[in-house]
Amino acid sequence: MIAFVSGPVASLAPDTAVVEVGGVGMAVQCTPGTLSGLRVGEPARLATSLVVREDSLTLYGFADDDERQVFELLQTASGVGPRLAQAMLAVHTPDALRQAVSAGDEKALTAVPGIGKKGAQKLLLELKDRLGEPTGTGARAVRGGAGAPAGAAGWRDQLHTALVGLGYAAKEADEAVAAVSPQAEAALAEGGTPQVGPLLKAALQTLNRAR
Repeated sequence: MIAFVSGPVASLAPDTAVVEVGGVGMAVQCTPGTLSGLRVGEPARLATSLVVREDSLTLYGFADDDERQVFELLQTASGVGPRLAQAMLAVHTPDALRQAVSAGDEKALTAVPGIGKKGAQKLLLELKDRLGEPTGTGARAVRGGAGAPAGAAGWRDQLHTALVGLGYAAKEADEAVAAVSPQAEAALAEGGTPQVGPLLKAALQTLNRAR
């Protein structure tokens, strides 16, 4: 098992980071929140989980060990593969998922692309005794993770890329970015920088309401 990878970030794509480890580029599938905390040329450390299939070996990367553990636990539920587990962690932190399952919150799970009402009900039943109770820690930990700041001009591109990476059409992503623009502009007006994580969460809520 490859428990983690550590090294400079060689390149970034909408759903992948390439981390140079001992002269070898390791392609790691990551959530938009995790990717938003990485910068090309800067060092990073990602907890990882290797998913083995007959025709592929895929390495998934996470902000920390807790996120990786939840990713693996989610897949013990029927019908949940690595892609859906990753999508759940793209929308919710590990502790937010624990809270949702503990509280039987269907709405929180249906906010994840690919999960409908019946699927959410089934997941709540299957995961109830697997994820454990909320720990009270919801922050991501890869160089700022989902809370990493985006530049005044860069937050739109980062957010749009994250939404497309989650499976939304470009037009839907454009509309969601426009919907949260006032939130980002307010942060800039106060002398701050837009945070990709909160903006992504707000954009997903907008898209969920529009369904």
